[in-house]
Amino acid sequence: MKITTFNPLIITKDPDATIELFEAMGFKQHHVKDNISEIKTTDVRLKNENGFYVDVAQGDGEYSMIRVNVDDFDEAIDFFMAHGFRKPHHERGAKVVSTRSSKYTIVVSPTGYILAVSQHMKNND
Repeated sequence: MKITTFNPLIITKDPDATIELFEAMGFKQHHVKDNISEIKTTDVRLKNENGFYVDVAQGDGEYSMIRVNVDDFDEAIDFFMAHGFRKPHHERGAKVVSTRSSKYTIVVSPTGYILAVSQHMKNND
C-alpha cells in the first residue's frame, strides 16, 4: 500500500465558515467535488503555499478525521482491518462510496480516531 496523500478532513454543518477560516490562514481552494453519494455532499480541497492540504465537507455533524489516499483501496482496507480497525457503527459511514473518480470509506481505529480511506481512480481523469 502506497499513501499518495495524507491530510485532515473536516466534516461540518457549516463548511462555508470553516473554508473562510482556512482561507484567512492562507489556504486557497484547490479542487471542489460535488454530489458525492446519495446525500449529494460537496468536498472542498484547500491548499496553502507550503503544499499543505485540508478537505472540508458538509455533514450532519462535526467530525475531524484523517484523509488517507492510497494506490490500492482493497489492500489498504485489509491492512487497517488486520490492525484492529473497524467500520463505524453508523450505517451511512460504513458504506464504500464510489464516484466517477474515486472510492472511499471510513474506518475507526481501536482507540477511536477516524480515517477516511480513498483511492483516486486515475483512469477517469
